[in-house]
Amino acid sequence: MASFHPTLKHFILRQETIHLYRHAVRASRAIQDPVTRRETLGWIRSEFERNKHITDVVLIEDKVRSGRRDLRQLFSSIR
Repeated sequence: MASFHPTLKHFILRQETIHLYRHAVRASRAIQDPVTRRETLGWIRSEFERNKHITDVVLIEDKVRSGRRDLRQLFSSIR
């Protein structure tokens, strides 16, 4: 079984991913309805959990980009 050795790019992307997650959680505070907020937080968490196994740098970059786009779209509709 081949072991995975993270590169510097992986560490940088990890920080970007953590930043995106925290930003999404903080942005969810703008949702007034507690049920909707809880569902949104669940969705955010499940998306990150679902993709935590990915090690391909290009795919991680794509997921971070699409996460930023989704976050902008989701929270632009709230404001």
